[in-house]
Amino acid sequence: MTDQSKYVPPKVWVAEAPSGGTFASINRPVAGPTHDKELPVGQHPLQLYSLGTPNGVKVTIMLEELLAAGHAGAEYDAWLIRINEGEQFSSGFVDINPNSKIPAMVDRSGAQPLRVFESGSILVYLAEKFGAFLPKDLAARTETLNWLFWQMGSAPFLGGGFGHFYAYAPEKLEYPINRYAMEVKRQLDVLDRQLADHRYVAGDDYTIADMAIWPWYGVLVLGKIYGAGEFLSVHEYKNVRRWADEIAARPAVIRGRKVNRTFGEPEEQVLERHAASDLD
Repeated sequence: MTDQSKYVPPKVWVAEAPSGGTFASINRPVAGPTHDKELPVGQHPLQLYSLGTPNGVKVTIMLEELLAAGHAGAEYDAWLIRINEGEQFSSGFVDINPNSKIPAMVDRSGAQPLRVFESGSILVYLAEKFGAFLPKDLAARTETLNWLFWQMGSAPFLGGGFGHFYAYAPEKLEYPINRYAMEVKRQLDVLDRQLADHRYVAGDDYTIADMAIWPWYGVLVLGKIYGAGEFLSVHEYKNVRRWADEIAARPAVIRGRKVNRTFGEPEEQVLERHAASDLD
């Protein structure tokens, strides 16, 4: 490995200059709002504030799957939050997610609005609210939650680790790219071994575990994230690819991927969603 840096950490770290790379303009070492702005509210009880990133797509897929399964109460408004413009730091957004990350949701169906933030929490909340995509049997429920939380713990190594240094950092650095590429390939192998014996990640049934994992690892093996398919030899993970193709073909997944999407082909972008007809 080449010597790419002679950086010596200071005794006390301070933010002296922008870090560089994509999203550098919105990175900061403190929390809280940067400006006052209320969030819009639509006509449906469920109000989603998000962007079509992998974490955002988890929730729009879940909502579209619920609607496809006949749960009319899952109708929702999806409002676009442009994170590259710092909209997640508005006072309104920080009120519903103090961590200033998308997605965040407000359920206004009860006596008082209820905020729900963190994508995994939103998936569990919706699954329990509608009694869908999370098994009631203790063993099957536990296995589903095992894989849901596997995704929550593993994906930062794929996104903030590999994705950042491979695709978004201001320069290519050998050590972090190698370190995170190794971990991502290990994670893909974990999934591939699991899917060798199961149709879906947690077993025979399609669950919130699939909805959480597919926007990250399914999209990765389909070659649609970070431009790293060849670099990571994703063709090796044949069971993951079989599963990824099956999920990708689901009508609700096709619809959910369009919501709050600001990139890709124009016909794949629905910046805001307020009715099913918006996705036609």
